This record gives sequence, C-alpha cells and structure tokens, in this order.
Amino acid sequence: MFHHVLPQCVAPYLVLATAHLGVAIIIEAALGFLGVGIPPPTPTWGNMLADSLTSLVPRWWLVFFPGLAITVTVLA
Repeated sequence: MFHHVLPQCVAPYLVLATAHLGVAIIIEAALGFLGVGIPPPTPTWGNMLADSLTSLVPRWWLVFFPGLAITVTVLA
C-alpha cells in the first residue's frame, strides 16, 4: 500500500506546503504590523511597514519596498 499510495500523495502535500508558507508570511507581516508579533527591535516586514507609516508622505519608498517584497515573496 505504501508503495502505491504514498508517492501519489507527495505532490499535493508539496503544493499545500508552499501555499501555507505564503499564508504564514502574510500572517507574520500582519501581526508585526499590528504590533502583536515579534518585538520591535527585531527587523520584520510588518515592523518595517508599521514604523514607516509615520513618514508616509515625504518618504513613500519606506512603505513601498517592504510591501513589494512581501507581495513578490508570497506570489512567488
């Protein structure tokens, strides 16, 4: 049974694992943005976005590039 069934289960579980990795990245970034994730001295994408919102208008790239990095990583 393991010889026939187990090899057929590897591909779907690999797809599920990669999809859940993207969800985990989004959840970590959202929790860091809200301030309930990893403490602020540790650099995370969510903390970077939260810290840069105070200077959004004069320095827009501080929000744009971490957000772009999250988007590209999750969609890849």
